[in-house]
Amino acid sequence: MCGKFTAQAAWREVVAFSQPLTGESGGGDAEGGGDEIVTYRVGGPLPVIIRDREAGRRRVVPMRWGFPAPKDWRRPQPIHARSETIDELRTFRTAFETGQRGIVLFRTFNEGEEILKEGRKPQTKQWTVDPRDGRPRGFAFLWREFEIPDLPMPMRACVMVTVPANELIRRTIKSLEEDPRMPAILEDDVWATWLGEDGASPAEAKALLRTMEGVNWTAAPEPKKPKPAAPRP
Repeated sequence: MCGKFTAQAAWREVVAFSQPLTGESGGGDAEGGGDEIVTYRVGGPLPVIIRDREAGRRRVVPMRWGFPAPKDWRRPQPIHARSETIDELRTFRTAFETGQRGIVLFRTFNEGEEILKEGRKPQTKQWTVDPRDGRPRGFAFLWREFEIPDLPMPMRACVMVTVPANELIRRTIKSLEEDPRMPAILEDDVWATWLGEDGASPAEAKALLRTMEGVNWTAAPEPKKPKPAAPRP
């Protein structure tokens, strides 16, 4: 399941064609320029595009990736929401039906392959999925605000929506899994419906959460991190 992805540091410019975005930046240099790539991980802040109903426009709000766990708000759990039950489970239903839906742009994303070796603990091999075409795409997210006694203001937290994995991911990464998943990906022409800007119903928003098939993407093992150099004598 996806727990890490990359985006352009200047990702705000990518969506400028849609409408100007305003708001606080978070989880990277949302105001930055150039071709710098930033990495976002579970538990860290994400720059989430949401609909500001009062202002009648979109804005970018920093949110933690992962709802606060019931017994320890510092632990992000859950971090994903299944598309099939997004309007049924109490954890997600109200946020989905009231339009607390967001979008986070991405460039590449990681999926983990569980490696089982006899006599050893299971290991996870990270793969990087890269669309390569530079088109603006976003992950579908849900978000909520949580009142945390230890914090001076409510915590904004979000979860990534997932769908059944496509053929590429099933074949290259998830071949041993019974129920392989991947992020729900939204092309830019349906963002308004997902965010609730065009008067679409929750049912119409849910219909957007489909597996993206027929893609000409690449999936390659993530390079191993280089070992730190030994100290000089």
